[in-house]
Amino acid sequence: MSRKLLTPGRAAAGAVLLLLLAALGLPVAAQSPPAPTAPIASPAAPASAASQAQPAAPVSASARRLYDRSRAQLLQIRTLYNGSQASVGSGFVVSAEGHVITNYHVVSQHALEPERYRLQYQTPEGDGGDIQLLDFDARRDLALLRIVAKAGDAKTDPKGVVARMTATPLAFRKGSQPLAKGERIYSMGNPHDVAFAVVEGTYNGLVERSFDPLIYYSGSINPGMSGGPVLDEDGEIVGINVSTMIFAQQMSFLVPAEHAAALLARSRDAAPVKGAAWPKLREQLMAYQDELSKNFLAQPWRTLTHPRYRFPIPQEQYMRCWGSGTSADAQGLQMQRTQCRMEHALFINESLQTGYLGVTEEVYDGSKLGALRFANIYSASFRNERLGAPDRDRTAPYCKEDFVQQKDGPPLRAVACLRAYRKLDGLFDLTVLVTNVDAPTEGALGRFEARGVSFANATRLTRHYLQGFAWTTPR
Repeated sequence: MSRKLLTPGRAAAGAVLLLLLAALGLPVAAQSPPAPTAPIASPAAPASAASQAQPAAPVSASARRLYDRSRAQLLQIRTLYNGSQASVGSGFVVSAEGHVITNYHVVSQHALEPERYRLQYQTPEGDGGDIQLLDFDARRDLALLRIVAKAGDAKTDPKGVVARMTATPLAFRKGSQPLAKGERIYSMGNPHDVAFAVVEGTYNGLVERSFDPLIYYSGSINPGMSGGPVLDEDGEIVGINVSTMIFAQQMSFLVPAEHAAALLARSRDAAPVKGAAWPKLREQLMAYQDELSKNFLAQPWRTLTHPRYRFPIPQEQYMRCWGSGTSADAQGLQMQRTQCRMEHALFINESLQTGYLGVTEEVYDGSKLGALRFANIYSASFRNERLGAPDRDRTAPYCKEDFVQQKDGPPLRAVACLRAYRKLDGLFDLTVLVTNVDAPTEGALGRFEARGVSFANATRLTRHYLQGFAWTTPR
């Protein structure tokens, strides 16, 4: 399963990478040519496409009351390109000075290309104006904006629209009053640019196995509602709409309100962001990948049961793992697969998500085929692994292939590849492919992926992964 959002490298990697495997301090044999590259398949990660709208449930008296009470603070956030609408999301007023909270992905086009895109807001009554970006938190997919006009200014606010919005801004629920599972909460926003709406649903606690906390909300929120508030029975903010589960019914996700409150407290006096926000984005991603990598490296590997080998399988603290394989009585090649991946990714732009890890292990038994047939199939499987191609966000992969012999493990053929981010200097996508080369009719193919890590952490993660391969019994 995967989630969908609700709205729409400067130097060559080769010059930096050089000898990734050699940097690991592991003994290596003679170098083989780099592995061939091909376009990588789209990961099961958050994306910009819209999910199907769910039927609206009847609105309760509480929902009507809360919507009427908060209507003046609800906004549609529009991104304009050459005066035409490029994307839309939702937002809400949280201060008397006109501060507004929304999602980072709602304003990402303006944040990264301010010379091409500008921001405007519109109220449920159709009034609108300009709005500025003050700060964002890409890790939590949040942004802080401020309305340009001032309340009471006859020139910029002749209708008193801003005065009404800022008179009673929405308030955050206190952290000392946590929600109980099963409480009714109310999501608001402008789905599909149709009209402002309120959706009644249920708080179901935090998502399990998520690196950062996300609220699991049973309610039908839809594209265009991104960045809208979710209120409790008292009209206080408990979360912010952010994503929904594809191919599922009423499974939606919210950013906990505490992160939006922290962003407001940190940056309410900040000056508007000037120029493209790539440096600020890079700073946030570098901090995130360092925390994620250190946490992952501190976890011991689990192991896949096999009579000859131990294969590195990650803990499921913030990953989900699935297993599959051929039936025991099947003829030909026997295979069992374990696939683990983080389900949450960080949104950069419409074509790029990053900030996640994944591991896949495939174990093969070719005893029913014979050594020659098995070798042909086994080699083809390794060659067919996709490593990516250059695109507007990342360079082509630079790969290094070597044979690695570890002290307590089987001889391995390993390929390590890095793709550099074009506008996020020092960040890379890492892919490590591993296969054992010690048996005529048995083998394994491992793949480790880390999206958006530094060169130093790519080296540490590669070493950590390779050291997870060992003999089941010492040799």
